[in-house]
Formats: sequence, C-alpha cells, structure tokens
Amino acid sequence: MALRIIFMGTPDFSVATLKALHAAGHEIVAAYSQPPRPGGRRGLDLQKSPVHQTAEELGIEVRHPLNFRDQADRDAFGALNADVAVVVAYGLLLPEAILNGTRLGAYNGHASLLPRWRGAAPIQRAIMAGDAETGMMVMKMDKGLDTGPVALTRKVTISPDMTAGELHDALSIVGAEAMVEAMAKLEAGTLQTVVQPEEGVLYAAKIDKAETRVDFSCPATEVHNHIRGLSPFPGAWTEIEVNGKPERVKLLASHLAEAEGALAAPGTALDDRLTIACGTGAVSLVRLQKAGGKAMNAEDFLRGTPLPKGTVIA
Repeated sequence: MALRIIFMGTPDFSVATLKALHAAGHEIVAAYSQPPRPGGRRGLDLQKSPVHQTAEELGIEVRHPLNFRDQADRDAFGALNADVAVVVAYGLLLPEAILNGTRLGAYNGHASLLPRWRGAAPIQRAIMAGDAETGMMVMKMDKGLDTGPVALTRKVTISPDMTAGELHDALSIVGAEAMVEAMAKLEAGTLQTVVQPEEGVLYAAKIDKAETRVDFSCPATEVHNHIRGLSPFPGAWTEIEVNGKPERVKLLASHLAEAEGALAAPGTALDDRLTIACGTGAVSLVRLQKAGGKAMNAEDFLRGTPLPKGTVIA
C-alpha cells in the first residue's frame, strides 16, 4: 500500500523529491510551502514557490501557513491523517506538534553528510570550506536543528571547479532517489536509523551579504572556493574599473592558475586574460557578470572591458 504523505518544501531543490514521491505512487495528501512572495519586475506580483506551482500541476492541495503557532493550523495538519511528513528545504523550524503529527513522524532530506554542516546553507558552506565530498541524508526529524537519527546516506563528490549551483542540482536528484527508497523501506517496516555521532559537528550559517565580497589577499584556494561556493547566488563580487568608475562585478566561475615567479600584490592582473594574483597563488576568472547585465565568459567580458596586465581590482 502507498503511504499517505504530507510534503513540505519550498524552492527548486525540493521539486525533484515531490515529483519522485508522486511518481512512486504515494498519495500526497497536501503540500506545505512558504506563502507567495512579492516578485516580478516591479515586485508587485505575488510569486508562488516552485513547490507550490508543481503541486498545483500535480493536482495536490497546497497550504502555506506563516507558521504553526495557530492551533487551527496544527489541527488542520493533524486532520490530514497522514502516515508521514517529508520535509525538504521547507524554510520553517517545525514545532514538536507537527513533527509528531503523523503516524510515523517526519523525515527530512538534508544536503550534507551530517553531523557536518547542520543548518541553512550546507551546499555553499561545503564548497567554501574546500570539502571534496558531501551528500544527501534522509533523517528522522526531532526538535533539534538537523540532529535527528539518519536513515539513508548518498555521497556525492565535489569536483575541484564545481559551483554551488551545479552541486545543488546534483544533490536534488540524488536526494529524490534517496527519499523514494527511504519511504519504500518505511512502508515495508524495514527502515532503520542510526544516531548521529557527537564529533564533527559544524553549522552552515546562512550566507550573509557582508561575506560575499572577494578578498584577494587570501590564498588562491580560498578565493576559488569562495567564488564557486557562492555561484550563482548570491554571487561573490569584486570592483573593476569600467570607463573610469568602479563597478561591482559578480565572479561566477574560476579555476586555480599556475603563476610563475614572484607574484604582484593581491588583486593584480598578471596578464590580460583575467589571471589575478592572490595572497598566495593566483586564480583565473572564467565567468563574470556586471551589475544589471548577463553572465558571460571571460573572453566576452574582456571584449567590452579590457583588463590589461598590472590592473588592480578590489
């Protein structure tokens, strides 16, 4: 028999899991998502979340309470008589009344190898830290922040130039497959969980705008990881002089460069092809985006904004 599932998620990352559970034949009795937010060119239109849109396309009822402090929202959740809640990047801390509001509890698809990178930004933080591996874990939720016992683990290699956007897409697919497997085992009564170890806990704090500016005085490996860890959103940035004025430019892709001999000061162009000196070593900027413009590769960027050897960016 199929499970009666309440799905709880909001962004693009969650959509693959919702679709996979639906395709597996489970009954999605409702989808919970963050409320529509102002969007559009002028910010006047209310934009439904990707999960909201997908659920409607699948004929699933959508609910979007601001929180679960209202007893009526908690009662409505319980009245669904669901077997289990599946949570993937929902965007709210759930109270115990919701975590225990289904027959079998709530299971979360989390994008890290717990207990490393608990919290809001595990994908970005893993890349920014230079991790060579991450993964998706299906975890039975408890009242702590990503502290529950783990049911399934799927590991994913982080290649040297992989961006957060590329890793996001890979983990979304892997996470959907893992959750379908976990729900099949839960339905069969064979799903087992393992308590997380107490050692190795790291918290993936939400990305703050104040940390997005690139600091070329850092070693090249750190600069490179910073750039790819924040790509495509919110985007690491620097200032480049354009027509005599400093202009903010997002740096969306890079790779480590071989720099022979003594390097110039950090932030100095070592050639006319966007090889930039760092505190130690150098990076080649591969993909850039001017404010209000479209992303472009280095060659196209340099056609409109030459950056000769010796130019200093900050």
